[in-house]
Amino acid sequence: MSEVLFDVNLQQLPDEFLTGVWRVASRVLNQTDPASLLACAEQLALEPGRVRVEGAGQHDQGNWLVQRDTLLNRPYLALELGQEQTRALVTRLRRSRTGTESQLNLYFQSGMEMQLTQP
Repeated sequence: MSEVLFDVNLQQLPDEFLTGVWRVASRVLNQTDPASLLACAEQLALEPGRVRVEGAGQHDQGNWLVQRDTLLNRPYLALELGQEQTRALVTRLRRSRTGTESQLNLYFQSGMEMQLTQP
């Protein structure tokens, strides 16, 4: 049975809340190249400083970090993969009280929206 998820205050988001293996639950491509790795991703594994993206028989790895804008302190996920670099605004993070279940919403520079879930 799924646990109740609560919104995390994004201005106080600890980077470690983003680590772990995330499964892509849904996405809206908008103007994103549908053949790009992120558009085809099935899973993102975020370890401290390292990211691995897997999907549709493709995979890539690289670096990631959280950047924040100076005005509102909104968190952005900066991804630097071997084949592409991008930033995604963290628009929502929901977690269970125990931290065993999470839901992460990202809005990419390309206009792609992605919802990720753990576990």
